[in-house]
Amino acid sequence: MAFDLVIRGGRVVDGTGREPVQADVACVGDRIALIGRVTEPGRNEIDAEGQVVTPGFIDGHTHFDAQVFWDPQGVNSCWQGVTTAVMGNCGFTLAPVRTAARPLVVRNLERAEDIDPEVLERGIPWSWESFPEYLDVVDALPKSIHYAANIGHSALRTWAMGERAFEETANEDDLAKMAGQLEASLLAGAIGFSTSRSEHHETSDDRPVASRLASWSELHHLVGVMSRLGSGILEGGTENILSPDPDVQEATWREIRHIAVDLGVPITAGVIATKEGGRRMLDHFDALALEGGRMIGQSHCRGISVLLSFKTRMPFDVLPEWSDLRARPLDEQRRILVDAEAASRFAEIAMRGDYSAWRGIGAMPREPDYDGIRVYAQGLPPNPTIREVARERGVSPARAMIDLSVESDFEQIFIQPSLYPQDESVLLEVLRHPRTVMTFSDSGAHLSQIADASIQTYLLGHWVRDREEFTLAEGVRMLTREPALAWGFHDRGLVREGLVADLNVFDPERIGPSVPKIVDDLPGGGQRLAQTAVGFAATIVGGQVTIRDGEPTGARPGRLLRKGSSGE
Repeated sequence: MAFDLVIRGGRVVDGTGREPVQADVACVGDRIALIGRVTEPGRNEIDAEGQVVTPGFIDGHTHFDAQVFWDPQGVNSCWQGVTTAVMGNCGFTLAPVRTAARPLVVRNLERAEDIDPEVLERGIPWSWESFPEYLDVVDALPKSIHYAANIGHSALRTWAMGERAFEETANEDDLAKMAGQLEASLLAGAIGFSTSRSEHHETSDDRPVASRLASWSELHHLVGVMSRLGSGILEGGTENILSPDPDVQEATWREIRHIAVDLGVPITAGVIATKEGGRRMLDHFDALALEGGRMIGQSHCRGISVLLSFKTRMPFDVLPEWSDLRARPLDEQRRILVDAEAASRFAEIAMRGDYSAWRGIGAMPREPDYDGIRVYAQGLPPNPTIREVARERGVSPARAMIDLSVESDFEQIFIQPSLYPQDESVLLEVLRHPRTVMTFSDSGAHLSQIADASIQTYLLGHWVRDREEFTLAEGVRMLTREPALAWGFHDRGLVREGLVADLNVFDPERIGPSVPKIVDDLPGGGQRLAQTAVGFAATIVGGQVTIRDGEPTGARPGRLLRKGSSGE
């Protein structure tokens, strides 16, 4: 047999959770052909001595729907070993869309997902109206990773109702339009249907995104299409199940139970590991399972933190004096703050300022917590708090943030505390629970606010290697086989003969995320956070090496994975 690729001498961590075994891995075309001792040469070979060979990582919660048009590589997920990404979460998609009403779709996205309308205008061809047409366009794009797509409720509602989607309950005609488009989308290969009721999802004009206006009866009507077809997974919609109002909690639980048990549609939703709420969500997953329903929790592995910098946003921006400063060009801001007297004055304003204007919506900065904000000095913990750095320097915390920023020519990034106060013991319970999957990167959204595409390498570097809470085999299974089973990707997620040759080769003693950087490479020059990783020798997608020693090869073997096609 002539092999297209042979990976020699590595330890295979196959995704099942079993311990590594020494073996070569040979590929023909886009499939794994042989695992064991390979004596024949390959057209392309990788020396994996001292490395592990794993399945490619699968991320079930991304927002690549727009980015896929201007970025064939799939950054930042591709740098973290991700080879398959599910996009279209939280109800936010670019289709369906009526040509004359594109601004309404953009309105759903720009604040909730931190995507500049100008970037969307410059970077997207907008050559579709229906969701099946959108899938066909994505299918034809050059891609270095694989994608699967949900159809989003906010886009669907806006397509059917126009401006009324942000104001009214859907009528029978609206429901019929939405149900027809949803059915066509599922038959065309959409992997599921996504929605949101989160208070953090607002439009740029301070209104709820369209899906938040939907009644439960509307959601049930649409999910009924999925139930009838026996296809797809519902993502989102469970936010109020942890409401402080017990009546709202109970009402939400009844609606969710109806979807999962009575209609038989599986649900996937985020689970945040707060001390009380995290455990309650796990109880809900177990309760649904006992009644024959299925809900898969999407867990994080470090807490969803917002990144701050002078090049993007700082917590002081809301203060009037700071607002005037921050309106100036960056080089002028630096010329002002390099003066010690000016820096002291602005630091004093920051320390004494009134931050009540920050609403705390979504991933916006909050009032500064100097015991919580950390200096992003290295990719994995520990990173010092601003209070600790200020104490060492003998200055106020605000002055420490100013000085670190000026000294780095405004490259310094700070980590704002998690949007939700997570408890480490609960987080570990969530990560270990059989009905959760470690995903939830939001990659492709919050471009200048959050850099969570690196949660896969964080899990392997922090929780597996440094903390030893999981074995390497367990950690790899969490990133491969578990999400493959959750989203129904039956032809990937394992190093096994006959499956798709999506693979990673890395050094488990070095694997980890790099410190993010701010770059200006979006369409029109917009800013984003760029984050690579260390420790990877290669990433292989569909049998082709897409990244070698941290450098892209230019290969574009990625596919659109349509539900119902071979292997999905």
